[in-house]
Amino acid sequence: MRYMLFLLLFLFEAVSAQEKSLSDGFVYLDEKIPGIVYDIRYAGSNNFIGKPVSGYHKPQAILSEPAADALLKVQEELIQKDLMLKIFDAYRPQQAVDHFIRWARDKEDTLMKAQFYPDIPKSRLFQLGYIASRSGHSRGSTVDLTLVDANTCKELDMGSPYDFFGKISHHSAPGISETQKKNRLLLKSMMMKHGFRPYAEEWWHYTYKLETYPDTYFDFPVE
Repeated sequence: MRYMLFLLLFLFEAVSAQEKSLSDGFVYLDEKIPGIVYDIRYAGSNNFIGKPVSGYHKPQAILSEPAADALLKVQEELIQKDLMLKIFDAYRPQQAVDHFIRWARDKEDTLMKAQFYPDIPKSRLFQLGYIASRSGHSRGSTVDLTLVDANTCKELDMGSPYDFFGKISHHSAPGISETQKKNRLLLKSMMMKHGFRPYAEEWWHYTYKLETYPDTYFDFPVE
């Protein structure tokens, strides 16, 4: 009996600790949008750094509640087209952004250059806007995402991979196929319809216009 009480107390404290780690006004996307597909790159090594990023303790996606509500509407409409959203990143702690800054200053670390920035000198990533010392993700209403087939979960062809640093990732990129243009336009139109604005240099990056915390950069971990 004493063991059972101890176990229940432990579980209650664990759940409470997780709830406390999530700031007020934020939600887990998989709780708001059941069945949503994740590929949280910064929690693993398949990213432009090549290792897990500071602050990503678990492959979870967190967003401000109003932005998550709007994203739910996008998902509900996409389901009618046999499509779904796939999330690469959402809320990003400031410590993760600081990790990016430290990495950018290390000129010798080009482990993932061939995959993510083959045509751009690492020294120009800040200048060209691919990395910033303050990220809209840290305000909690920005999300990186793509479209997938609802039956197979296979990604639609967008013409460039997620987090590829180059002109081909721009919304107005020349040289992509009509199918790729159509897929990008579909994602863009759906996101804008439900209150998100695009970022010209990255087809996957959207920010909810009515940001809950437009001037606050959070640093609680993703866990």
